[in-house]
Amino acid sequence: MNKKYSIIYADPPWDYKGQKQHRGKAGGGKDSGGALTHYPCMKLRQLKMMRVQEISDDDCLLFLWATSPHLDQAIQLMESWGFKYKTIGFVWNKERVNPGFYTMSQVEICIIGKKGKIPSPRGARNVRQYLKEMRGKHSAKPKEVRKRIDKMFPSQQKIELFARATAPGWDSWGHDVGISNLDLI
Repeated sequence: MNKKYSIIYADPPWDYKGQKQHRGKAGGGKDSGGALTHYPCMKLRQLKMMRVQEISDDDCLLFLWATSPHLDQAIQLMESWGFKYKTIGFVWNKERVNPGFYTMSQVEICIIGKKGKIPSPRGARNVRQYLKEMRGKHSAKPKEVRKRIDKMFPSQQKIELFARATAPGWDSWGHDVGISNLDLI
C-alpha cells in the first residue's frame, strides 16, 4: 500500500469480553445484545498490531472513537500507532442512556492524536466539539462528525478505518463496508 493519509478516522471494535447491555425492568429485563452481536470485536493487543503507521503521512491526525470504559486503551492504541494524544475532538450526546457501572452512559468521545505537524492547508477553525444527535444503528457514528472533519481539513487524503458506511471523498476500510484491501492486519 503506497497511499498515505493525513486524516485517519477510526472507530475500533472494542472488546467488551462478551458483556451484553441490559435493558433493565422497563425493557422487559432482557439484554439488548452487545458488540459481539453486531460485528467481530478485537482485543487491544490485536488492534495494536495493525500497521496504521504504514498508511499515515508524516503530518497526520488520528480521530479515534473511544467509549468511556476504553479511554485508557484508546490512548495506548493511539500511541502504538505512532500518534501522541492531543485533545478531545468531539463529544457526542447520544440522547439516550445506557446503563453503566458508575453513571448512566450517554456520551461517546472522539479523541485526537497527532503525528508530526497538523496537516496543512487548514480549513475551518471554528468547528464545534459538542454535538447532540440521537444514536442510530449499533455503533454507527453521526455523519455530522465526518462533515466537521471535512470542514477542518477539506483537501487532505482521508480514510475511515472500521467504517460502517462509505462516504464521498473518503477511502473506507472495514468489515461492514466489505473493504479490506489495505493490508493492515
